[in-house]
Parts: sequence; C-alpha cells; structure tokens
Amino acid sequence: MTRQTPPGGLPARLLQASAALWFIIAAAFQLLFAFYIAALYGTGTLRGDSAVWNLIMRNGHIEGDPAGNAAMMAHVLLACLITIGGLAQLTPQIRNRFPAFHRWNGRFYLTLAVIISLAGLFLTWTRPAASGLSNDISISLNGVLILIFAAFTVRHAMARRIDIHRRWATRLFLAVSGVWFLRIMISGWIMLHQSPLWLGDRLDGPAGVFFGFASFLLPLAVYELYLRAGDGHKAGAKLAMAALITALAGLTAFGGFAAALIMWLPHV
Repeated sequence: MTRQTPPGGLPARLLQASAALWFIIAAAFQLLFAFYIAALYGTGTLRGDSAVWNLIMRNGHIEGDPAGNAAMMAHVLLACLITIGGLAQLTPQIRNRFPAFHRWNGRFYLTLAVIISLAGLFLTWTRPAASGLSNDISISLNGVLILIFAAFTVRHAMARRIDIHRRWATRLFLAVSGVWFLRIMISGWIMLHQSPLWLGDRLDGPAGVFFGFASFLLPLAVYELYLRAGDGHKAGAKLAMAALITALAGLTAFGGFAAALIMWLPHV
C-alpha cells in the first residue's frame, strides 16, 4: 500500500506510517513465503524429485501430463521470483534511487504476472479438481483481475501518468499476492480455532469459500478506501483509515506467523 501521501498534518502522516507498517510486516512474511517455495520446490526440482510436488498439493505432479506439469512448475517456481520482484517495485527507496532497475524490474514483474496467471487459469480448468468449484471460480477471477491490472499498469506507464500507474501497480501487487493472502488467512483461522473449522476438505466450506474470494477482493477494497482517505481532506477519515490499517497489520502478522508454523517452516 505504498504511495506518496500529500501533506496534511498529523493525520496524513499517521496514515502513511500505518501503510508503511503494514508493508514492512507483509514484506517480511512474503520473503519467508518465497524462501519456502525455493527451499521446497526449487531444491526438489533441481534434485529431479518429482514427488516433492505432491507433498502438499493435490495433483501437483501427474504422470503422463508434461504440459500440465510444466505449467505447475512455472506457476509455483516463478511465484518466488515475482514475490521478490513485487516487493522491490513497491519499495520507495529502491524506486527513487535506482530508476533504471525499477523500469526493468517492472517489465520483468509484469511478464511473470501474465505467465503465472495464464498458467494458473490453465491448471484450474484442465487438471483434476483439487478444490471445490467456488475455489476454482475465485482463482479464475483473481487471475483475470491480474491480467486486467497488468494491462492498466502498462498503459499508464507508457502514457507517463506516473501517479495513476503506481496505483494500478499496487492493485496488481495486491492481486498477485492473493495466493499469499489466502495462506495467511487460512493459517490464522486454523490457529485461532485450533481446527480447520468450516474450511471444508477442498475449501468448499463456508469459511473456505469466504477466504477464497476475500484473499484478493478484501485487500483491493481496503486499498481503495486508503486512496479515498488519502486524497480527501477529512482528518477523521485519515485517522480512521490509519487505525484500520494498523489493525490489519496486526492481523497480517498473526496470519503470517501462523502460516510460518503450519505451512512453511515444517517443510523447509
């Protein structure tokens, strides 16, 4: 949620600080997620161990399906690179001090976003179902939004509308992070209830369906509220939004910690 906040006294500074806090927490756990991908799937692939793809995922590797397996490898392994690249794109210090790197990394990021989204759509609708229909629909919607946001990001960058470009780039980052948001939401829910309450065996329970769509729609909705508060002149709206983002930063930390303990660290 990084953006340049216009001067507006203490409320504007608090709003900016809350966004920075969330980003720092999210970046730490996204980097851990990227490390998990590299440590489990990256090293397993280098060893030629195809069984590693079925340790956690259903139908991660299917004998006799080279196209599907290649799409799965691209979808998962490139997620490690796009996670690191996205964090670099939204870090103001990197963007401001290394503009050439920012431009080339942006092209790299956009290319990966398109490849990963298309691979995800292909896998969702061609492989034997590993999740419920509602989850397949949410994944597909997430993938389509990534492609749309990528197009708008490029369009405004080429037109030199930098402020608008950055907003679409942040929307793209949040949509790309949907798979990460889903994992911290589910892990936080399991840790809170000490059970997979209402998740369903294939994320087809009430909680599973909710998290499937909330993993990308909720962050996008919060970002739109953040933009409105930042662009407006009401101090109360800025303070309320700063409080909300600070609370969400705490929830992000809780969900990230839960995902590290439940999903990531046991397999590294």
